[in-house]
Amino acid sequence: MCLSLSPTSRLLCGLTGWTLLGLFPAVWPELTIGWLLLGVLLLAAVIRDAVALHLRPSVRVERFVAPALPLGAWHPVRLRFENRLAQPATLTVFDHYPTAAADCTDLPQTVSVEAEGWAEISYQLRPVVRGEWQFSPVQVQLQSPHGWWQRDDRLGEPALVRIYPDFVAIARYIRLAAERREMLMGIHRRRRRGEGQTFLQLREYRIGDSLRQIDWKATARVRKPIARDYQDERNQTVLFLLDCSRRMRAQDDDLSHFDHALNAMILLAYVALRQGDAVGVQSFGGVRRRLAPRSGPATLTALINTVYDLQPTLAPPDYAEATQLTLKWQRKRSLVVLLTNLRDEDQDDLRPAIALLSRRHLVLIANLREPALDEGLAQPVHDLPQAQLYPVICHYLLRREQVQESLRHCGGILLDAPPQKLPAAMVNHYLDLKRGGRL
Repeated sequence: MCLSLSPTSRLLCGLTGWTLLGLFPAVWPELTIGWLLLGVLLLAAVIRDAVALHLRPSVRVERFVAPALPLGAWHPVRLRFENRLAQPATLTVFDHYPTAAADCTDLPQTVSVEAEGWAEISYQLRPVVRGEWQFSPVQVQLQSPHGWWQRDDRLGEPALVRIYPDFVAIARYIRLAAERREMLMGIHRRRRRGEGQTFLQLREYRIGDSLRQIDWKATARVRKPIARDYQDERNQTVLFLLDCSRRMRAQDDDLSHFDHALNAMILLAYVALRQGDAVGVQSFGGVRRRLAPRSGPATLTALINTVYDLQPTLAPPDYAEATQLTLKWQRKRSLVVLLTNLRDEDQDDLRPAIALLSRRHLVLIANLREPALDEGLAQPVHDLPQAQLYPVICHYLLRREQVQESLRHCGGILLDAPPQKLPAAMVNHYLDLKRGGRL
């Protein structure tokens, strides 16, 4: 606790008034003794008020905030004040939240706490930077009994809070997981195709089932159509290659492309774990961090804890190094999801890497498409700068499409989506690949 006394506006007004009264003794000297006596009384009252405030115990403060918060969402933070004295307390409160990592509303606040009572206030906090951040003690300004002074206290304990990628999307997926509701998130279930599923059970034939699902021996035995029911292959592996290079620093809204990529990765990891698959991650492009693929309920927490404090660097992407590390560490055939932001100059670096990866793994390239490109094409042309910009965008998109086409010829599966639509698009591609038996 830190104690420091400072005068209030009431004290400053009182001293100003006493000083102005000194004009009267200057004109009528016989009033000097009365003016000095008034000053002594004022000084005694001020000193007594200061001593009372200095000796007064502080209130107790307790902060209630979740230990983990998702990025970009508003969350309440509660402060509880307990006054154990038989005197009411008037407080001006400011909580020292991590200003570099979050936005805040409703601070500072003034609260009155009754004698031997308690009171609560709350404010809203919105994290804007991922990582581990610390709340400093709460700053409380307590007024003296007569309001001449205020004391600046730092109360309560520091608190560590981890700012994670936006795992709210996972909660939405859980709520909308029923098949008829998944379309609200843009996730579509399609009819199974191919022979890549595992036999689950026999059941009665339903309208819409494929004729290939009919079990003719069982049908002949019970004399009614019986179909085979399949479940998707389990115990497969999804490995994320997370690009942490400078191109992932691009930002179109409140979140960078890197943050959108993390959100999409976490949602797909949750879906894959629910499907019985193993999930892992490997970062490249200035920072190297790895979580070996594994399954089970605790994997999602381990994955989030591995990447929650990652930030895009200023280093260029090194696709060759990422490929060599993947082939060295991941021997089992896997779905490798490369989260990156392609450029037209990537053809020479990325083509050999994708060709090499595709010999052993199924490679899905999840590319974040800049919304500014589509917005630029949609804008009407009214002046010369817009007329010059339009063919530049068209040429850039053409070059980019050529790069993507060359990557398809090397065995990669291309997904080109705006950042906001990337999570649902990745889940859709994953489900298609599972039901198609591509792994």
